[in-house]
Amino acid sequence: MAGLKNSVAVALVMIVSMSLEGKWVGAQVHHVVGGDRGWDPATNLSSWCSGRIFRVGDKIWFTYSAGLESIVEVKQQDEYLSCDTSNPIRMYTDGLDSISLDGEGIRYFVSSKPDSCKNGLKLHVEVLPQGTPDDFQKIAASESKASYGYASALASGPTTPSGSAHLIGSSILLALGFLCYAIGA
Repeated sequence: MAGLKNSVAVALVMIVSMSLEGKWVGAQVHHVVGGDRGWDPATNLSSWCSGRIFRVGDKIWFTYSAGLESIVEVKQQDEYLSCDTSNPIRMYTDGLDSISLDGEGIRYFVSSKPDSCKNGLKLHVEVLPQGTPDDFQKIAASESKASYGYASALASGPTTPSGSAHLIGSSILLALGFLCYAIGA
């Protein structure tokens, strides 16, 4: 009877882990806008954005000199294209700002300085749903064909979750297996 309980427990753990398909083990990617240079007029944000994918759950980080620059999030594409900051969603002024990408859609960020914005210091981020890396490559390829005439910010993070995400997911499954074993013993 104990052998049957153990077999059922092992089968249950395997079924649960296969049914989750890695969804418990999602990795959050942190994107530092502009890379080492950060949010700076000398930064080539178009180059930085090239080939990247942003996903729901990721974070973007803006680093800049708070005394010299600030960032404005605007709502609409026309505000983004024209550098119109008269109706901001939010202003970022700390010099180190973390923004959670908590929903799908496009978000627009521009320099608060009109000249910097018009010279390219702006970023549009298309936040895609969570999924497999293959899904995102297909989406990125189709999106690049439908360009709006400005830099696309499809940002690809690592293709695999971080080691800590694997460790947490494995620990949860191990604990579940141990619990099933202890109940059956």
